[in-house]
Amino acid sequence: ISIFNPINNLCFIAEPSKWLEYAHIWISIPICCMYLAAILGNCTILSVIKTESSLHEPMYYFLSMLALSDLGLSLSSLPTILRIFLFNAPEISANACFAQEFFIHGFTAMESSILLITSFDRFLAIHNPLRYSSVLTTVRVAQIGIIFSFKSILLVLPFPFTLRSLKYCKKSRLSHSYCLRQDVMKLACSDNRIDVIYGFFGALCLMADFMLIVVSYILILRTVLGIASQKEQLKALNTCVSHICAVIIFYLPILNLAIVHRFARHVSPLFNVLMANVLLLVPPLMNPIVYCVKTNYIDLLNIC
Repeated sequence: ISIFNPINNLCFIAEPSKWLEYAHIWISIPICCMYLAAILGNCTILSVIKTESSLHEPMYYFLSMLALSDLGLSLSSLPTILRIFLFNAPEISANACFAQEFFIHGFTAMESSILLITSFDRFLAIHNPLRYSSVLTTVRVAQIGIIFSFKSILLVLPFPFTLRSLKYCKKSRLSHSYCLRQDVMKLACSDNRIDVIYGFFGALCLMADFMLIVVSYILILRTVLGIASQKEQLKALNTCVSHICAVIIFYLPILNLAIVHRFARHVSPLFNVLMANVLLLVPPLMNPIVYCVKTNYIDLLNIC
């Protein structure tokens, strides 16, 4: 296959599996339902937090940030996936592909940062509840949100430019239903060492977020064990259940997909497709449900 240089004429084929073409319309039904539920759930959370004055607290501001990142993650991948399953149109231009992977990785990094912030929010609420409101003021929460948003954008900003500088074959078949950096990078016909190194740095940043979350929960557990009453211990830990579920829902698919890309060379393509779709579909869908069930101050009937 000849190397095809002009990036504007380059075309990727984002296809879930050539063996599933006959079932695309049936697969699209649950996927569309999941996307619709995720978008409605996160929009409802944002609406309830905005209109209900009793929810104007740091914990719910961070929850609204999480809902925004989930919405961004859903809307970034929705156009490509719907085009494939509903209209059997798997082709995507290179520029659109690079833009999509920027937004997907950007909102993924943002969600990781928000989960990290929320873990320290839980630690502060349990360790020093009397100073909680004075430390995490509305202005400070807004500043933290802006700083971590810029951090996420700057982290993934080089991705589309480094991928654009590579040479690709005229038509390249992706492994997933949307554009991921590691997937596009493998299709390059030129040296991609810079992308590999920077991609490894980005993965380390996500892992650093995860390790800091683990550290925060070690500190939370240490604080909780210092509480004399078992009832108070359970009450304190119960405030962290929603966040723990959100962390597991977010990081587990990422770790599984990374392991599959790195080590499982001969795994079924169908498994790759499944894990990649779980990565983008499950967290935005499950986070509103988790916080709906476990958060006492959000009316269950209004959210669910």
